[in-house]
Amino acid sequence: MLYLYHSNAGQTQLHLEGDDHRYIFKVRRHKVEDTINLRNLKDGLLHKYRITMLDKRSVHLELLESITHEVKAGKFLHIGWCVIDPKSIEKVLPTLNEMGVDKITFFYCKRSQKSFKLDFTRLKKILLNSSQQSGRSEMMKLAMADGLEQFLEENPKSKMLNFSKNYLTESTLADTIVVGCEGGFTADEVALFEIKNILGFNTPLVLKSESAVCAVASKVLL
Repeated sequence: MLYLYHSNAGQTQLHLEGDDHRYIFKVRRHKVEDTINLRNLKDGLLHKYRITMLDKRSVHLELLESITHEVKAGKFLHIGWCVIDPKSIEKVLPTLNEMGVDKITFFYCKRSQKSFKLDFTRLKKILLNSSQQSGRSEMMKLAMADGLEQFLEENPKSKMLNFSKNYLTESTLADTIVVGCEGGFTADEVALFEIKNILGFNTPLVLKSESAVCAVASKVLL
């Protein structure tokens, strides 16, 4: 873990208990006079603290310095993702966050199972842990749209990932890409995009939705 998240990081003094204390005391086995880095994921600053008191219940920190240190991808990518099984989303969400995806907007496509419900509190907790591990200074943003048409109204320059010989490559200019659910898009959904804005992968293999999302992020960002 490259830093510890705390909403009040940046204050001159911090008193930590609970999970934060357990991480410092039991997981990292820090001791008095050690230094640790904290972020609040709001100001782009890395806050360096010294441990001034540590016992079995709490830890007291004293701010040494705050420096501007933004860690993010060199490119921008916003993914519009048709809702799939939340368990599958949760498995790949840390990977997408570590790659540097800026934002994911979820919506139900015609072939999405409407019984799938997303727990955004749980997803944000996963992203928080991933950000602490990867060093990312700003968590990926999550949003929900009413449907594909609304998403396109708000993001008119979006491109669709579908079966196409207009291959997505590292040189493709695309910063907002829509990825379907299992079963893909219907003909009506495909018709919402101009042919030039429909992209594909140069492979005969059929990818699962979560695999396709990771492949998109890799092509665009890495």
